Amino acid sequence: MDTKEVFKSELYKQCLKEVNAKVGDKTLTERMDAVCSVLKARIPYYFWVGFYFARDEYLESGPSRGPPACSQIPYTGVCGKAARTGKPIIVPDVDKFPGHVACDPRSRSEIALPVFGGDGKVVAVFDVDSDGFGSFDETDRNWLQKILKQVFTEGKP
Repeated sequence: MDTKEVFKSELYKQCLKEVNAKVGDKTLTERMDAVCSVLKARIPYYFWVGFYFARDEYLESGPSRGPPACSQIPYTGVCGKAARTGKPIIVPDVDKFPGHVACDPRSRSEIALPVFGGDGKVVAVFDVDSDGFGSFDETDRNWLQKILKQVFTEGKP
């Protein structure tokens, strides 16, 4: 493990503990809000963090932290692809991603992960933007998948 990976893992470990302490018997939206609040406060390279609910025609904004974002986005771009494929996506440079939906021109890199309901279908997309290029890697993906799984799939920790 390199220094950057250790640093990120320690940050995420603290976040997971804090998120687990906050979610308890909360509703889905309250859990999403807790995840956004903790991660935005603790991870220094997070510019914007939030959820988009999967609707029939578009993705609709849910709880988030950071500057104002798009209230609805099409099933194109990073979040749309994560919703359509059911797989996480790491984008080191959003300007090089075909169909990228630019809600804020300061966004430079992005990671998006699907959130699954009890029926195994995508109910939302968890999205994080950074104002730096190449901010996200496999360490981020692994930890975010772990957090999302514990909070939304496994229920109470």
